[in-house]
Amino acid sequence: MENSNDMQSRIVKFYSRESNLLALHAIPGHFATSHSHINYYVDVTSLKTRASEAKEAAKVLMAHMPRTTFVDTIVCMDGTEMIGAFLSDEIERAGIMTTNMHETTYVVSPEINNNNQMLFRDNNKAAIEGKHIVLLLATTTTGETIRRSLECISYYGGIIECVASLFSTIHSVDGREIEVLFDKEDVPNYEAFSAHECPFCKKGHRIEAMVNGFGYSQL
Repeated sequence: MENSNDMQSRIVKFYSRESNLLALHAIPGHFATSHSHINYYVDVTSLKTRASEAKEAAKVLMAHMPRTTFVDTIVCMDGTEMIGAFLSDEIERAGIMTTNMHETTYVVSPEINNNNQMLFRDNNKAAIEGKHIVLLLATTTTGETIRRSLECISYYGGIIECVASLFSTIHSVDGREIEVLFDKEDVPNYEAFSAHECPFCKKGHRIEAMVNGFGYSQL
């Protein structure tokens, strides 16, 4: 069985077209997400965990965001809270207003229960209900996580102003645009397939790891 060091040895770095301070790491292979099979695992860990990169990522994302009157809350998925915090600074610096009583932006994350359902506990509902929301994700392939997130936020009464993803292979979900830091053009030959159409599976190649916005687990 291939070990983690072997996978790490295949890492390729791709720099942002908008900032040479930002780079994502990609590992070629055969991987499975919860909704698709992919030929690259795209790792955005450094963007989420290094303060300098998270700050720069927030700055670039802010330049992409549509100008809106209000932003009250940033809902962070996949461990993007540090970027969310820096993004809240950029939003306030840009003069975008908030309806929050404390005149500052909330940064929150939903809870994922054992049935893979998203929910906000009573102590966080006030950050969603009637609030103007930016949804921030780490990686997007099929858009299913965005759909579930939008349904959850809508259920709790939130008003979506913007959807942003650090890496995405798509630029819209159900007619709603996704603002992206990196897309599939930044990772040459990146492909995503449904499980029953995966060419690797058809050739009998085993899946190397299960992956999501938090990382990978080798099989």
